[in-house]
Amino acid sequence: MLKKRIIPCLDIRDGRTVKGIRFINIRDAGDPVELARIYALHGADELVFLDITATIENRKTFAELVERIAAEINIPFTVGGGINSIEDVAILLKAGADKISINSAAVRRPQLIKELAGEFGSQCIVVAIDTNKIDDDWIVFVDGGRTPTELKTVPWAIKAAELGAGEILLTSMANDGTKSGFSVDITADVSRNIDIPVIASGGAGKMEHFKTLFLNTDCSAALAASIFHFGEINIKELKEYLAKENIPVRY
Repeated sequence: MLKKRIIPCLDIRDGRTVKGIRFINIRDAGDPVELARIYALHGADELVFLDITATIENRKTFAELVERIAAEINIPFTVGGGINSIEDVAILLKAGADKISINSAAVRRPQLIKELAGEFGSQCIVVAIDTNKIDDDWIVFVDGGRTPTELKTVPWAIKAAELGAGEILLTSMANDGTKSGFSVDITADVSRNIDIPVIASGGAGKMEHFKTLFLNTDCSAALAASIFHFGEINIKELKEYLAKENIPVRY
């Protein structure tokens, strides 16, 4: 079994880290550069930064934040939010990001995945999927979780992989911020049907949730936010716990 990754996620709004529940009820969680530095010291394998109110106007501001982050940490990090062109990706990679994440733009124009993978390589293209259950089907949502589409989650993940995505970031909107555990069923379905890494997101509340996720799905990483931001779980202690449960992790 490949070693599992633990990835803190930092949602960015106006230069600050914020966190909500089911994509609403947003509250401040601190300075992203300082949090990034702490997570790197505590053993995070990677970081994800999502500009949750991305617009063309603040692209430069976000790129400047990416430069500051890159100067402070020595672990890989992904950035996303409002990315919809080769030019957007070039700016953020030049600023120091290792990977970029696309979501709504990929749903609206799937060929974008192929274009970006062709230009920059699949290894740095993450397709994020926000999903929620409607009438017993897991459906893809766009616009920061506000708009349902007609796409079912597993077929969309398969298509994204075929088009050149190097990784899938799968967020269960039903569980996001609830601390009730990851959505094991959809995570298992997605990771079983594609041959690229899947990062599970949404619902982490205690260490046992990570154990349940890794033992019952083929995902390669678990992403969480508030439990790390507000000191409820220490990454080093989480990795020690998982190692004792015979789940391989990186140190």
